[in-house]
Amino acid sequence: MLLFDLFYPNIAYASLDSFISNVNRLIINPIIILAFAIAIIYFLYGVFQFVSNSTDEAERTQGKQHILWGVIGLVIMMGVFTIMQWVLNTLNISQSEIDPKEGQVNLPDYNP
Repeated sequence: MLLFDLFYPNIAYASLDSFISNVNRLIINPIIILAFAIAIIYFLYGVFQFVSNSTDEAERTQGKQHILWGVIGLVIMMGVFTIMQWVLNTLNISQSEIDPKEGQVNLPDYNP
């Protein structure tokens, strides 16, 4: 059976919708998750710095700044995620249209 797969490869016909869906799923979502993780770590570092240096006002101020920038990073990432979801919903793109394991792409019927 492997020999036949070598001579007759699976061909997936893709459209702009599936391209955008794949870019979102394979590139943008992992970047957003990584940025979320970095923002949360930065926020938690600021909280730790704020709490552990309760006597030193300069260190507390620096901890407040880390907390603020961590929250700003989280808000920005939520905005990016929301914008990508709006784009996907506007173009009526769903993740269920593509099944790479089976080699199937379900496209809507073409009506010229």
